[in-house]
Amino acid sequence: MPLSDLDHSAGATPRTVAQKLLADHLVGGRMEPGEEIAVGIDQTLTQDATGTLVMLELEALGLDRVRTEHSVQYVDHNLLQTDEKNPEDHLFLQSAARRYGLWFSPAGNGVSHPVHQAHFGRPGATMVGSDSHTCAAGAMGMLAIGVGGLEVAMAMAGDPLYVSMPEIWGVELTGELPDWTSAKDVILEMLRRHGVKGGSGRIIEYHGEGLRSLTAMDRHVIANMGAELGATTSVFPADDEVRRFLAERGREDQFTPLVADDGATYDVTEHIDLSSLEPLIAAPSSPGNVIPVREVAGEEVHQVVVGSSANPGLRDFAVVAEILRGRHVDQRISLDINPTSREILSDMVRGGWLMDLISSGGRIHQSGCMGCIGMGQAPAVGRNSLRTMPRNFPGRSGTDEDSVWLCSPETAAASALTGRITDPRLLEQDLGTSCPVPRMPEDPKVDPDMLIAPLPPEEAREVELVKGSNISTLPEFDPLPDALDVPVLLKVGDDISTDEIMPAGSRVLPYRSNIPKISEFVYIQVDDTYPDRAWAAEGGHAIVGGENYGQGSSREHAVIAPRHLGLRVVVAKSFARIHWQNLANFGVLALECDDAAYQAVSQGGTLRLRGIHDALRAGAEVPAAVVGDDGEQEVTLHHRLSARQVEMVLAGGRIAQRAAAEG
Repeated sequence: MPLSDLDHSAGATPRTVAQKLLADHLVGGRMEPGEEIAVGIDQTLTQDATGTLVMLELEALGLDRVRTEHSVQYVDHNLLQTDEKNPEDHLFLQSAARRYGLWFSPAGNGVSHPVHQAHFGRPGATMVGSDSHTCAAGAMGMLAIGVGGLEVAMAMAGDPLYVSMPEIWGVELTGELPDWTSAKDVILEMLRRHGVKGGSGRIIEYHGEGLRSLTAMDRHVIANMGAELGATTSVFPADDEVRRFLAERGREDQFTPLVADDGATYDVTEHIDLSSLEPLIAAPSSPGNVIPVREVAGEEVHQVVVGSSANPGLRDFAVVAEILRGRHVDQRISLDINPTSREILSDMVRGGWLMDLISSGGRIHQSGCMGCIGMGQAPAVGRNSLRTMPRNFPGRSGTDEDSVWLCSPETAAASALTGRITDPRLLEQDLGTSCPVPRMPEDPKVDPDMLIAPLPPEEAREVELVKGSNISTLPEFDPLPDALDVPVLLKVGDDISTDEIMPAGSRVLPYRSNIPKISEFVYIQVDDTYPDRAWAAEGGHAIVGGENYGQGSSREHAVIAPRHLGLRVVVAKSFARIHWQNLANFGVLALECDDAAYQAVSQGGTLRLRGIHDALRAGAEVPAAVVGDDGEQEVTLHHRLSARQVEMVLAGGRIAQRAAAEG
C-alpha cells in the first residue's frame, strides 16, 4: 500500500490522485503551492530530437549507468533519411542506450508516448521526459512531466526533479460524449475555455462518473494536450479501465488502484458535461484558437493528416476508416495517415481498417511523429491542412506560411470526404451515415521484441559511443557576470513558442546534435537577421518578450543555441514552465517585467544591470536600467529563481556548477 494511503488510513487529510503521487515521491520541500519541491523519479523518456543532447549530457556528467526503474530512448521524430545525419544520430543513440543501460526503441516502432504507455506505463509511477507531451502518461495514473533534456539526464543520474509545487485543478467529467464527438473535443473544450496559459502552475486532475465512458487511450488524448494548456501535467485515476488496458497487454500484475480519497478537495475546480459537447476545431495558428466546427464549415481543405501522439489509439484510425469505408476522399484532398506504432499498424491490417483507408485514397506513412514535427507532409502555402495533432504554431508543419487546424478524427474524416471543413454530424443528414463505433480487438497486438533491452552492466561498460561527423560536444558556458550592458537584439510579443525560437522540421532538426550549426536557425521565422546580429554583438545580448514566453516544446536547443550565440538575459512578462527551467539550466538569466517596463524597452536599446549577484541572492527584485534614444530609464525587474537555481545561473548553468563542485 502506498504511504499516502497508509497516511489516510491513519486519519490524515484526504488526498487527490496528484497529491498522492507527489507525497509518495517527495524527497524535499513542502507541498504548498509555489514552494520548490524535490520529487523522486522512477522512469524517463527521451526521443531522438532531444535525446542526443541528453546522451551528450550523460557523457559530460560522467555517468556510469542510469539509476532509474526504466529509462527508454525512442527514435520517432527524425525519421526521414535524406542524408547521413539522421541515421548516424540513430546509431549514436543506440550506442548510448547500450552504454548507459537504457531500453531502445528503433526507428519505425512508433511514437514514444503511446508505445511507452503500452509497454512501461504503470499506475503510481513518476516519469520525466525530454518531450513536452510526456504528460500523456497521466492517462495511466502516473505523474509524468515534460522537462528539458538536462533535467532528464539528472534524473537518470539519480537526482530528483525540482519543480514549483503546482495547484491541483480538479476537472469533474459527467455524462457521455454524444455521437460524432470524441476525446479530442474534450481537451479542445478546455482550450476553448482557458487558452494556452490556463493551466500554468497547475496539475489538471480529471475525475467524475464521466470517466467510465473514456478508455485509457481516450484519456491519453486528453492528458497529452494538457501541455497546450501550459499545465505542469495532467493525471487520471487508475481504475478498472486502466486495469483492462494493462490486462490486454499481459501486464495486469503491474496494476495498482489509485483514486482520490473521499472528501479530497482541489485548489481550483471545473466541470464539463460531456453530453453538452459538440465538434470543435482550433483555427490557425494556436491550439487556443478553438471554435465550433459549424462556425467555420465550408472553408476549403487541401490536406488531412491523421495520427500523432494527440490521437494515437487504434480507435482514432478505425473511426476514420469506417467513416470513409466504401467512399473516396474529395479529389482536392491529400489524406495522410501516420500510424503511431507497429502494433497499431498491425491491428489496422487485422481489422481491415488499413485497406479501407488505402481504398479511400489514403497515403500511408511510417510509424512516427512525422507531420506533427514538420518531418514530411508539409502543406502548400495558403492551403488549409486539418490535423489530429496537438500543435499548430506558425511554421511547425514545415511550411513557413502554413494554415493548420487541429481537430478530432471524426471532423478530419468528414472534411476529407467533402473537401471542406465539415461538421461530422452533417454526414447523417447528407450521406445517411450513422456514427461508427469501431469494435476494438480484445487481444491487441503486443510485440515485446520490437524493444531492445538494456545490456548487463559488465557488457555495457565496454561499449563505446558511436559519434558521426554531425555530433559535436556540448558548448562550455562561462559564469554570469556581476554587471552587464547588453543590447536588446530582439523584442517579441506574447505566446512566442519554442518552434519560433528554434524551428522544427526536416531542414533544421537533423542538426540537433550540432549546436554551432543549428544556431544558424535561431529565430529565423521571426527575424532572419538575428543569428548574424547575435554573433556580432560582443559581450552578449538580451531578448525581451511578452506573456507566456517559450511555450510549446521542451527542446533545449531553444536555449542552448541562442546561449551559444551570446544570449545572457531574457526579460519577459511571464515564461512557460519548461523553457524557464531550461534557461536556468544553461545559465541564462530569466527576469520578469510589468507592462510599463516592457514598453520602456525597445529593440536596439541597451539593458544595464549592476550588482546582479547580490540582487539575485537578496530577493526577487533586480534593479535595472534601459538605455534608448530617449535616454536612460530605471526599471525594476523580478525573478522567481529558488536559492538553488540562483547559484546554478551564476555558475553558468547546471553542468558548469557540477563541474566546478567536482573540480
